[in-house]
Amino acid sequence: MTVNVLFAHNDVNWDVYKGTLEKALTDAGVPANLSRDLTPEEVDYIVYAPSSPLQDFTPYTRAKAVLSLWAGVETVTGNATLNMPLARMVDFGLTQGMTEWVTGHVLRHHLDIDYTLRHQDGDWLPRVPPLARSRRVSVLGLGALGSACAQALAGLGFPVSGWSRSPKQIDGVSCYSGDAGLKATLEQADILVLLLPFTPATENVLNAESLSWMPQGACVINPGRGQLIDDDALLDALDDGKIARATLDVFRVEPLPAEHAYWAHPNVTVTPHIASETRPETASEVIAENIRRGEAGEPFLHLVDRGLGY
Repeated sequence: MTVNVLFAHNDVNWDVYKGTLEKALTDAGVPANLSRDLTPEEVDYIVYAPSSPLQDFTPYTRAKAVLSLWAGVETVTGNATLNMPLARMVDFGLTQGMTEWVTGHVLRHHLDIDYTLRHQDGDWLPRVPPLARSRRVSVLGLGALGSACAQALAGLGFPVSGWSRSPKQIDGVSCYSGDAGLKATLEQADILVLLLPFTPATENVLNAESLSWMPQGACVINPGRGQLIDDDALLDALDDGKIARATLDVFRVEPLPAEHAYWAHPNVTVTPHIASETRPETASEVIAENIRRGEAGEPFLHLVDRGLGY
């Protein structure tokens, strides 16, 4: 029996995903009609991005699940009309992309590459960084992305600690949870990586008080969510030297406004939300597998806990 799959995203992404989704569904053995023009009453599954114009799910009475193309779903979890299962995107491409970006920027700060680039003026200034074993890295958020990044950094020889709301056990990583655990994790953060989801409980997790717990001259890397940081507190910490450098990929307002202080700050690197994009080929495989599972009566992958918000 053919299933009807509504692609609820924009024109550009339809052009990108149409072929890969059709192939993935065929490879998964799912006969499917993939379209942008289905009436609500005939839709079995919704392939979705939270930025989609589709915000009222009430008419989709037959749909079995909403399958997000994004890892972040905080803007849709509170939608009162969404009463069916919601799955977020967790896939190899997203995880690998994030791991590569985080590892690259941790190494950049660890090796002080920015210092080297700033002093290309003819002076021979030997500046030997410590070995990784002497640079402590902390990761806030130990979900799929945070765990992968923490393990990759531990594999390079960094002492890695991580914090999450609920207790976790990860080989090679010292794991903490709870309020006391957050303070302990930040106290060990020569380099801090933020990979928490945005929820009311995580907003401004990095603020004036929590920044004060970090070692003098620490570095902050945020590929998670802009709302995790109190911007004024971070700028103050950068100005007084408590924080030496920050690399920021996500912001409260995107694109980051041209007048924002981050652009001009000499110790801030801004990147345009590129830490990890969803890769159509691998994301399509996850979507197809969830549709196959739905048709076979098996549990969906990566379901969102609406109470927690992720």
